[in-house]
Amino acid sequence: MTKKLLCIGYGFSARALAPLLMQQGWAVTGTTRSAMRTEQMQADGVAALHWPGDDLHRALSKATHLLISAAPTANGDPLLNAIPIKQYEFDWVGYLSTTGVYGNHNGDWVDEATVLNPTTERGKLRKSAERAWENSNLPLHIFRLAGIYGPGRGPFSKVRNGTARRIIKADQMFSRIHVDDIAQILAASIHAPRPGAIYNLCDDDPAPPQDVISHAATLLGLPLPPMVDFEIAEMTPMAKSFYAENKRVSNDLIKSELGVKLLYPTYKSGLQNLLDREN
Repeated sequence: MTKKLLCIGYGFSARALAPLLMQQGWAVTGTTRSAMRTEQMQADGVAALHWPGDDLHRALSKATHLLISAAPTANGDPLLNAIPIKQYEFDWVGYLSTTGVYGNHNGDWVDEATVLNPTTERGKLRKSAERAWENSNLPLHIFRLAGIYGPGRGPFSKVRNGTARRIIKADQMFSRIHVDDIAQILAASIHAPRPGAIYNLCDDDPAPPQDVISHAATLLGLPLPPMVDFEIAEMTPMAKSFYAENKRVSNDLIKSELGVKLLYPTYKSGLQNLLDREN
């Protein structure tokens, strides 16, 4: 029987996972609200489901695997609000959350057993959504993603056009993950499911954000962007919220349990990959 993945929210991570599964004979469907995205999905061999609008019940009934990346709102998780999910059966369910659920740890390490104490509104909503999905009684796997980068989503464009800045906040550390590594980790979990599992998805190299910008400029052979103190930097509320929490995230479990060997274990190898793809 053909395995069928339904992606609720066909975003950056789902687009990286789909080809890995389709190469193995899977059928992939993704929800979208965008006509432009629909054309791209069809070109990639992914069935587009317009939701809200199309028959979600039929797609859920046919799916053997379910991936949820749609963001929760103040009203809760959009899929759980829309349909009684417990009526469906799946071999595997994956929920894409965020390492923001851990909150601030002043640069210390966190792992999957760390108590959740988010300080941002985004992190609090994800924590609530995790709990709601845990109560679904489905074969749930939670993936807490660090900052995602990949093709078309990296620092190079801002460095090239002169808008990049090195925001300096003392001892600030971020963890990151290349989207191709997200895809291989999700695929590894699908092939070795453990309902109830929680995994941190990040690389081996937590680093200050200004170091990443500096390295991007060095790779491009361009001058280092200006340094700006965090306290006086003009930033959007969303950008500023990322600096509210400071931690290093452990990825030991994806290695020991899923046997994952990261394609891009450091931001340096990941940025080099993005540049190589451009060229």
